Amino acid sequence: MSHQDAASRARTFRRLHQTGRPLLLPNVWDALSARVFEQAGFPALATSSAAVAWSLGYRDGGELPREELVAAVARIARVLQAPLSVDLEDGFGGSPEAVADTVAAVIRAGAAGVNLEDGRRDAAGRFCLRGADEMRERLRAARAAADALDAPIFINARTDLFLHGEGPAEAHFDETLARARLYLDGGADGVFPIGLSDPALLARLCGAVAAPVNVAATAGLPGLAELSALGVARVSTAIGPALVAMQALSRTAAALRDDGDLSALRTPLSYADAQALFAPRG
Repeated sequence: MSHQDAASRARTFRRLHQTGRPLLLPNVWDALSARVFEQAGFPALATSSAAVAWSLGYRDGGELPREELVAAVARIARVLQAPLSVDLEDGFGGSPEAVADTVAAVIRAGAAGVNLEDGRRDAAGRFCLRGADEMRERLRAARAAADALDAPIFINARTDLFLHGEGPAEAHFDETLARARLYLDGGADGVFPIGLSDPALLARLCGAVAAPVNVAATAGLPGLAELSALGVARVSTAIGPALVAMQALSRTAAALRDDGDLSALRTPLSYADAQALFAPRG
């Protein structure tokens, strides 16, 4: 991919957050899943860190080596014309410099945007939250890396307070808002309070943050029309598509194993349909 094409995709991805309606962003894990969603008409895609890890034989949560993620991003971006945002978990490194290296690597692989989160796992595998100022420095390093490559990527700053914090959601609102403002000051373009699904709190946050707010499609989340009315700018499907695909394969496997039912392999899709997804495009 040329630098001009990469920059154009990044600018397109930024504009998609400013249309006045939520950007529904499918989360994919390989070239095939990405092409299926692109063919369906989605204007942009994102990776799911969990789904990419599972597809490559690792558990989610920092176990996937960075070089394998970068290789996966390159394979996905190669077959797409739509912009691709990449979930970088906590940036694959303890220092801002390591985050900058990761961001530069995925930009070169074809990323038009990235997700960075303030949650991490300690040496014992326990979840913990980075300090807000530390996270801001990591975001500044990410933005500097993108600027050095003249890449106008969209940086989405995820905060994990609602996902892992104890107590009622209301108890996490003030700190989430403070973190959101700090993260935007550090170079983020949008904020992602993952785990927040309460409509009243979402409306408050969207009204208080001068940037696109991202939510994840989870149980209890309102529909797109209501989310739009609340001010949400972006909705990620998260691990949903990967779990749907896993469930379909599980049902097929059970039918073959238990009943010897070869009809479980029948589908309206054909070999030619799959081949067509990867036909050369001018």
